[in-house]
Amino acid sequence: MKPFRLFLVVAATLLLSFSVRAAGLLGAEALVARHGALGPQLSSNAFGGPLVLQSEELSRRIEGDVFAVLEHPFAGVSAALSDPSQWCEILILHLNTKYCRRTDAQGAPHVQMRVGRKEPQAIEAASLLDFVWHPPQARPDYLSVQMDAPKGPYDTGDYRLFAEAVPLEGNRTFLHLGYGMSYGGASQLAMKLYLATVGSDKVGFTRVQDAYVAGVRGVVERNTMRYYLAIDAYLDSLAAPSGQQLEKRLQAWFDATEKYPRQLHEVERDAYLRMKRDEVQRQGTGR
Repeated sequence: MKPFRLFLVVAATLLLSFSVRAAGLLGAEALVARHGALGPQLSSNAFGGPLVLQSEELSRRIEGDVFAVLEHPFAGVSAALSDPSQWCEILILHLNTKYCRRTDAQGAPHVQMRVGRKEPQAIEAASLLDFVWHPPQARPDYLSVQMDAPKGPYDTGDYRLFAEAVPLEGNRTFLHLGYGMSYGGASQLAMKLYLATVGSDKVGFTRVQDAYVAGVRGVVERNTMRYYLAIDAYLDSLAAPSGQQLEKRLQAWFDATEKYPRQLHEVERDAYLRMKRDEVQRQGTGR
């Protein structure tokens, strides 16, 4: 790949892998109210399941939300999402995540990610995002977790990734997942060039005037869906014996993305599985 094109792809990946609308943590009461307000959309939508996906492009900031009902008990969701190490096992499922580990710096946990291409890539060739992990709020009726990265490569910054959840009847959980990041002039140019060239045929899930949204909103929606599917696949895998969990979640994540080939198909199954098995192995060894 030519150096300039590689710059466009990597810069756009960093901008858009985390480009989902961050409305901010709502809190327990407001999240319960939001579940009630979204009832009609959760019960009838184009996804075929209880999911609401929102996206928005702001001035030099990209933000987004996903609201979804998980078929998992709240206690299990809370235990998994309040652990930064388990977040790394979730985030590595995404095509662009090359490496993730939980570290400590100045007495605070960090989640360090390397983000790059949708193909095998050396860790040192992928770009670093260093998230500060904030202590979670974990109660019997509410969970909230948040991590922030003040700086990123290619003129990006103010990254925020959070999740909050409340229990529902029937051993289910209502999840709110949010992301957001800001970018400067150089990143804005890279994003425009990417969307005009490499990413010109990509679309999202929302239909406006009988057409799927494209551009920044399209990428926002694709990546929001990928991260939601990663959480769901990870939680599903925990019911399997420990030696089978990795393969179960890799297969489940790929199968889930293939339900939306127009938006999410990027690589073939065998290529994805080979790449992710290798990346998870090196993630475990710290190399």
